[in-house]
Amino acid sequence: MYGAIDLGTNNCRMLLAQKSGSSFRVVDAFSRVVRLGEGLHATGALSDAAMDRAVEALKVCADKLGRQNVVKHRAIATQACRHASNGEDFLERVRLETGIVFDLISPEEEARLAVHGCVDLLDPDRDAALVIDIGGGSTELSWVDLAEWRRRGGPESGGRPPMKSWSSAPIGVVTLSERFPEREDREAWYNEMKAFAARLLKTPRGARSMRDVFEQGRAHLVGTSGTVTSMAGVHLNLPRYDRSKVDGLWMGCDEAIAACDRLKSLDVAGRAQEPTIGSDRAELVLAGCAIYEAVAEKWPAERLRVGDRGLREGMLLNLMRKPKRRRNRRKNNPTGVEGQEA
Repeated sequence: MYGAIDLGTNNCRMLLAQKSGSSFRVVDAFSRVVRLGEGLHATGALSDAAMDRAVEALKVCADKLGRQNVVKHRAIATQACRHASNGEDFLERVRLETGIVFDLISPEEEARLAVHGCVDLLDPDRDAALVIDIGGGSTELSWVDLAEWRRRGGPESGGRPPMKSWSSAPIGVVTLSERFPEREDREAWYNEMKAFAARLLKTPRGARSMRDVFEQGRAHLVGTSGTVTSMAGVHLNLPRYDRSKVDGLWMGCDEAIAACDRLKSLDVAGRAQEPTIGSDRAELVLAGCAIYEAVAEKWPAERLRVGDRGLREGMLLNLMRKPKRRRNRRKNNPTGVEGQEA
């Protein structure tokens, strides 16, 4: 049994799984909205109430870990703890009260884990893909060179697709919605969020060479966040959320924008009535849609692949992967990619 815990700005999530072939079989899952980053933009610190909510959720995770025969697990914390002045103190409190030791990961590792978690969603017949991970406090973008992956043997090779570049911007559904409280003039408010997101979503130098691939229609998008799965649920008119219908779904990017437009036409109460949104996401989903639209306008593609997965899946695959002997690596730029944190 392997375990993976992802403590984000909005959610606390855990997966317990067993290896199954080249993938895994989920045995238990846990997810709770904790809003750890609530008020962080204004104060620069995690609030007592937010930390208490997160600790209570992590006690549930610790109990599940203790009751299962978990041979290896990993717990990671992301943007909220990276940004907060008391982030590391909070993680020490978590260790003392739950026994769970967290890694405070970098934006680059967050981007890489998102890509690893959705490798089987990539279309090897395309030449490039942009993986979009819209979190509560940050958004990671990863440009994947599918043409090079194909030259190396693609999925059948067992190797991972090369990341051409990555970037991280300090905007997510929590931070953006707190910066731009919803107003009655919803269209203008939404456009302000989108314009703000577009300014922060920088294009790293390594990704610029892929611009032509996108403009020529040889690339696709992959969305791994709750925002994109919510858009998919709205697009499908699901009476209730169904992961089996959402995970792996191909949407036209025009259909994704239509789902955003439908949500934009509703107030908070109306969005809460959408079966795949609910009250937990009603206040945040439009901020996510604004970020998605800002990305999609910069990087046009015909299709979007939806993934109900993310960092936890990437962690599990890494934990289960057999270690390989490393060859001599280049001394300069050993990763072969460049990143930019806005």
